[in-house]
Amino acid sequence: MKRGLLKAWREYRGFAVFIVSMLIFRSALADWNVVPTGSMKPTIIEGDRIFVNKLAYDFKVPFTHIALYKFADPRRGDIVVFESKAANTRLVKRMIGLPGDTVEMRDNRLTINGIEARYSNIENAADSIFAIESYGGMSHRIELARTRGSRLSTFGPVTVPKEHYLVLGDNRDNSADSRVYGFIPRDEIVGNARTTVLSLDYDHYYIPRVARFFHTL
Repeated sequence: MKRGLLKAWREYRGFAVFIVSMLIFRSALADWNVVPTGSMKPTIIEGDRIFVNKLAYDFKVPFTHIALYKFADPRRGDIVVFESKAANTRLVKRMIGLPGDTVEMRDNRLTINGIEARYSNIENAADSIFAIESYGGMSHRIELARTRGSRLSTFGPVTVPKEHYLVLGDNRDNSADSRVYGFIPRDEIVGNARTTVLSLDYDHYYIPRVARFFHTL
């Protein structure tokens, strides 16, 4: 029995080391994340596989949330990936409120620390309204439902606690984010995303969307 195990180890140890190395790499350095919902539309769409840089903010002990070294803190406008205990799943959202910020929203118009965000390039589509939302150095495209009065469209003002963040989906009327799950603890954030790796069209037999391969977010 022992001799058989030793033989099997000698034959497959290279493969075993490769698997363990890949797991450590994906846990502590970089990974990709499948996006199954449209909560970040139009920036990220269903079927995108986004590249997650796990060294964007911290170097953590593999398979844990224990940070050994902090490189930086999340910045306003970052697309962050985090393991939400409140939602019991991994989520991808836009960083909006930093610790100490006072944030409010009235009819989908953001105000941060008493300064209103700017909205430009407004486009009307059949079911949605699109606009560029800008605040300080943050600028990104958002999607709104044409029907007004969503329960998510108004909140606050709220003040973000120390070591916590407020995140929103770019698809403002169709995103379970800090408006549903509350503030995000710093140690739940695992990295950020700035590009897609590939994308599959769920509505058309998973045909690859070549134009979204390595697409900058």
